[in-house]
Amino acid sequence: MDFAGVITTVLTSSDAPPGLLPAREQMALSLGWHIILACFGVAFPTMIYVVHRRGIVREDPVALGLAKRWAKVSAVLFAIGAVSGTVLSFEMGILWPGLMGKFGDVLGLPFAFEGLSFFVEAIFLGIYLYGWDRMPPRRHLMMLIPMAIAGVVGTFCVISVNAWMNNPTGFKLVDGEVTDVNPWRAMFNDGVYLQFAHMWFAAFMVVGFVVAGVYAAGMLRGRVDAHHRLGFTVPFVFATVAALVQPFIGHILGLRVGETQPSKLAAFELATATEQPAPLRLGGVLIDGKVHGAIDIPKIGSLIARNSFDKPVPGLDTVPSADRPPVNITHLAFQSMVGIGTLLAIVVVLFWLARWRGHDPLAKRWFLRGAVVAGPLAILAMEAGWIATEVGRQPWVVWGILRTEDAASQSAGLWWSYAAAVVVYVGMTIGAFVVLRSMARRWRAGDEDLPSPYGPGSATVDEAGAR
Repeated sequence: MDFAGVITTVLTSSDAPPGLLPAREQMALSLGWHIILACFGVAFPTMIYVVHRRGIVREDPVALGLAKRWAKVSAVLFAIGAVSGTVLSFEMGILWPGLMGKFGDVLGLPFAFEGLSFFVEAIFLGIYLYGWDRMPPRRHLMMLIPMAIAGVVGTFCVISVNAWMNNPTGFKLVDGEVTDVNPWRAMFNDGVYLQFAHMWFAAFMVVGFVVAGVYAAGMLRGRVDAHHRLGFTVPFVFATVAALVQPFIGHILGLRVGETQPSKLAAFELATATEQPAPLRLGGVLIDGKVHGAIDIPKIGSLIARNSFDKPVPGLDTVPSADRPPVNITHLAFQSMVGIGTLLAIVVVLFWLARWRGHDPLAKRWFLRGAVVAGPLAILAMEAGWIATEVGRQPWVVWGILRTEDAASQSAGLWWSYAAAVVVYVGMTIGAFVVLRSMARRWRAGDEDLPSPYGPGSATVDEAGAR
């Protein structure tokens, strides 16, 4: 089979509905783009709170200035996220009518709470932005708490839907009809807690490394001052904690995947047949039923998948061929996530080890370059993780109950929708870059605010610190 044939087989089949491929492509684009903004909604308010509180407690104008700038960045990202989130809400019904038509009653509750959380976050973000120099400092600081909680709750609701798709519960199927719906049981399903913890720490890794990388880039250009050092250190501390805790959360989640979705685990491990003990396969590709180019480390596969050096790892031979996921994509995505996550954990360990020995890594250009690269790598690891879990669930959209091809739209006209989505997301990406770049240039020139006939008035960092 040639390369084009492999890709065609992976993405669709000859008897698949005409809307399946464009629906998959558009959903991958939308979710892959929006999840980055969702990470900022989860983690960024907490980081802003830390620097803002430092500014108040220590009367530190640098910290107050940093909090004010980060709040403006958060507002830009929130505005763009509102657009992409709205697009996603329409896509669920347009692209996947088979899913929402059948299980809308089951999934309605978390989507409703997610919408409510969005409004709460928007309200308190607006109050926080307007409150500079208009509210008592500590009361102003408190506005970040409901904002942060709303971001976390909204993300939990979305994760609960995805966890439910992997662990469907809260309903009964009687002659193909959904009955006895318990939306609370569906929302708080058995898989949601581990999946949410995994995503929560991933959000702090992404935002921590991305924001720290921005200030590392500034230091590479010679801007080694208190502002850049604090701007690097606060997010990097959060990224450190997340990077060191994440492997343990991921391991526990992997054990659960082995119990509930054995075919996904087999694809993760590139296990074509049940092996006892199973090796850890680094790299490799499955072609015509045989693994090529993999490096096997004996027994480690069993340790990772089963918490034992001797327990068997079920292979793809235990799953009917029609129920197997696209193995190569799943395996590559999973190992990319694990490999990059391990690399980032090593980076933070080396940083703090150097600090403990009395060295200053921020004075080393090689480390600053690595910190700049760590941001995109963290995003790549997060995206790879989502690819692994979503592609690994195939061919099911609801595990063991509803196939993806049965949930997709029957309309071949979805390609026009996909083209429009590409234009929208490219436009939003360019717009976000231009706005944030313009803000950064003004800040370097010393302009904290632009005159506005209706918005908050200009205030210097010194004035904010004095209050």
